[in-house]
Amino acid sequence: MKLLKYLEKSLALGQQYSSLGSQPLLCGSIPGLVAKQLRFCRNYIEIMPSVAEGVKLGIQECQHQFRGRRWNCTTIKDNLAIFGPVLDKATRESAFVHAIASAGVAFAVTRSCAEGTSTMCGCDSHHKGPPGEGWKWGGCSEDAEFGVLVSREFADARENRPDARSAMNRHNNEAGRTTILDHMHLRCKCHGLSGSCEVKTCWWAQPDFRALGDYLKDKYDSASEMVVEKHRESRGWVETLRVKYNFFKHPTERDLVYYEGSPNFCEPNPETGSFGTRDRVCNVSSHGIEGCDLLCCGRGHNTRTEKRKEKCHCIFHWCCYVSCQECVRVYDVHTCK
Repeated sequence: MKLLKYLEKSLALGQQYSSLGSQPLLCGSIPGLVAKQLRFCRNYIEIMPSVAEGVKLGIQECQHQFRGRRWNCTTIKDNLAIFGPVLDKATRESAFVHAIASAGVAFAVTRSCAEGTSTMCGCDSHHKGPPGEGWKWGGCSEDAEFGVLVSREFADARENRPDARSAMNRHNNEAGRTTILDHMHLRCKCHGLSGSCEVKTCWWAQPDFRALGDYLKDKYDSASEMVVEKHRESRGWVETLRVKYNFFKHPTERDLVYYEGSPNFCEPNPETGSFGTRDRVCNVSSHGIEGCDLLCCGRGHNTRTEKRKEKCHCIFHWCCYVSCQECVRVYDVHTCK
């Protein structure tokens, strides 16, 4: 079972975790957990809602990043594998989903700790060092290393097989988590009369998750294609990954990797999990992937007019409210045939 297939089970855990009276029963009732995950759940029950929130965050970001592409991170209701069979293949799409979901778990756990929602974690006091000129340490520095540790322990627990897919998943999971550590930055607040910034306090903070999504989407576009190699070790046959084209740069720990090609996602196909692009809204003025030519796979598009009610002619009144009129505007909407 791949990363998302078992992390998806956490999507419905939020409300269940609001009552922690039956912790052992709760963890034991989650289907598909391996022994290491079950132990983790019982030992760290307080942060399991954050794990679930992180998965949701990753899925939402996936849908934002792929909103204009043929595969738009569509989810399936009432299905344990909410992406269907799309993630069964070792494709670029699988690589991105693993990376963004692992990053989401680390991000959500880190944020939850900084907000004080758990007694087992809190602010980071290990990476402060001396303050800089004109500012001093203050606030709550987010402990991203703890969030990364949680994500690694839980998400990678199942990826211990000596095969190529486990190697790929572990690599992409870690690439997603490393993105957070690479993008930690100082966030500061000014103090003083009338915002004079006589005193400035700073703390380590995670970036906006959208920035992480943008970065990982760039990594998706430049993902490295690999080939599978088999060799014998003392424990038996082991599969590893090697870059397919030596004249391309070799992937670093921050790059995404894959070794199977993606379907074109133009037509519905239950075997690949493709929903096709019929009836998808396209951008008639764009020559990119979201444009009607590419998104509709050459089938052409339909155009209809759509009336929308919008606020208009807004006026600010002193003090302090805004009044608006309601206008009806007509838009052209283009959808794939």
